[in-house]
Amino acid sequence: MPVPRPEQERFRAEVCKLLREDQVREEVAQSRRVPYGQEAGLLDVHRRLGKLGWLAVNWPERYGGSGGTFVEKAILTEEMIRHGVPENVHSLGIDIVGSAINFFGTDEQKERFLPGLARGETTANVLFSEPGVGSDLASLTTRAEPDGEGWRLHGKKIYNMKAQHSDFALCAARTSTGPVNYFGITLFLVPLQSMGVVIEPLWNMSEERFDCVTLDGIRVGPEDVLGDVDDGWQVLNKVLPLERTGLDHSAKAERTLAALQEHAPAGSEERLVELETRVRAARLLAWRCVNNLQEGNPDEVDSATAKWYTSETAKEVSIAAVELIGSQALLDARDPDAIADGIFDAALREAPGLTLAQGSSEIMLFFVATSKLGLPS
Repeated sequence: MPVPRPEQERFRAEVCKLLREDQVREEVAQSRRVPYGQEAGLLDVHRRLGKLGWLAVNWPERYGGSGGTFVEKAILTEEMIRHGVPENVHSLGIDIVGSAINFFGTDEQKERFLPGLARGETTANVLFSEPGVGSDLASLTTRAEPDGEGWRLHGKKIYNMKAQHSDFALCAARTSTGPVNYFGITLFLVPLQSMGVVIEPLWNMSEERFDCVTLDGIRVGPEDVLGDVDDGWQVLNKVLPLERTGLDHSAKAERTLAALQEHAPAGSEERLVELETRVRAARLLAWRCVNNLQEGNPDEVDSATAKWYTSETAKEVSIAAVELIGSQALLDARDPDAIADGIFDAALREAPGLTLAQGSSEIMLFFVATSKLGLPS
């Protein structure tokens, strides 16, 4: 784990000071108590962070950031999760879509999309997975049919989190076919609040719903292509390590464990020590990935290892909480008898998705085995 510089420790202290304000704490608490079937999008705290240049702290100032590093970005993500701030709308819009635009977008695309994201005024998500395909982009069927200088998109995307709140999405579609399935994929920046886009809920047991997004002939132009036509897979290969640090999962595990240590019954000490060991190891793996990014040397095997271990650890801690505390841990934040503001229930319901999103545990293990250990595929 890199040793933070004094100015980075000061940044962490400033972020914590803001997130501990009574106004922020109350807003976060209320976001956990919205009626069933609803969920929070951007909060005022996101906009406050954006106004300070912290929401996208590692972006250039001209695009709404502070010109910071991956370390400051990791600090912000870690502290948002530690303080219970809903972070998926942030991680999707800033850490994935925004980062992809920041690294691979044209100057026009950066000017068009990044400032709004950094200020907490607009949101974005990803449209990759498909019915019957999952996240295997080599098999995707969404197609981009030529239409003058642009394209018409036709297809269906599933398991898209926050699509109902998003202004635009990073969408993978097939622009050509050939002997290599990963070639011919193009990434488009697609407006979601438009004719030709239908967003329907896919209800699940986590706090936040997934969506099914149907693209019914929406038109995109050459100005909406991120990277080169037919070469979107190369962009994704460079973006995925930015997403797979595992830091969000390790922070969630840490937050759940902290609450469990406070509420676990007597006699749980040995189990708590085991869990704390795992959580500390998960954080070290995640920060190793942050350090790789900071040094400009992202490592796909390190990223896959961290994503697997941190997500599985977060799941294990959530299961342990229910096993140790019992049925009261299954009360959510809307129940007046809930303990720890319903954190255990929320963590348990979210846990299965953590091991699937950003690449399933099985895929991560397969990648590590074949790429690092040299085992046959």
